[in-house]
Amino acid sequence: MPIRVLASDVVSKIAAGEVVERPASVVKELVENSLDADATQISVEIRGGGVNLIRVIDNGTGIPADEVTVAFQRYATSKIGDLGDLDTISSLGFRGEALPSIAAVAEVEVMTRTAGELAGIYLSLENGAVVETGKRASPQGTTVTVCHLFQNVPARLKFLKSNTTESSRISNLVSQYSLAFPEVRFSLFHDGRTALQTAGNGALRDVCLLYTSDAADE
Repeated sequence: MPIRVLASDVVSKIAAGEVVERPASVVKELVENSLDADATQISVEIRGGGVNLIRVIDNGTGIPADEVTVAFQRYATSKIGDLGDLDTISSLGFRGEALPSIAAVAEVEVMTRTAGELAGIYLSLENGAVVETGKRASPQGTTVTVCHLFQNVPARLKFLKSNTTESSRISNLVSQYSLAFPEVRFSLFHDGRTALQTAGNGALRDVCLLYTSDAADE
């Protein structure tokens, strides 16, 4: 086979594999975006182990209307501006690869509004391309819905475990963030059932007691 430059859609899917290995990878990236947006409430909903649906809702600062589309371009980030910023990076992520990588391997919908905007901005993407955009009523913050993960990359589905195992990975991930950020109220829902709910009162002890109680119940 001759040496050649890969098509852009192939490049996007290969790059996505470096960021999105499984449903928990998507949750990690979206939750970190919410935390970087100073959210005090983060809700995570999953269905089918995160393959059918992942929805992360936060009350953070939101994405300005004129930046929503840009956020889904590779290497687009608000975390750094030049090389010098790498020495003082304080955010959880900065590469600008998360959103475009997720959009390359799933159907994605975004609803977001900043405090200074009267209406929210809705964006729908398929195969990494914007298919619909418009203004809608929305509270401040961002909601990202990811559906049919890896539907266009079936080979990746073969490497996933059972829905129960993938759900467990997500539960462990959200639990770790709730312990690291006790001041944030975390909610996690599995297939319509409440799997986790923290108070977000800043008391690490309360979060630890919550998990201790759950372990005792089991």
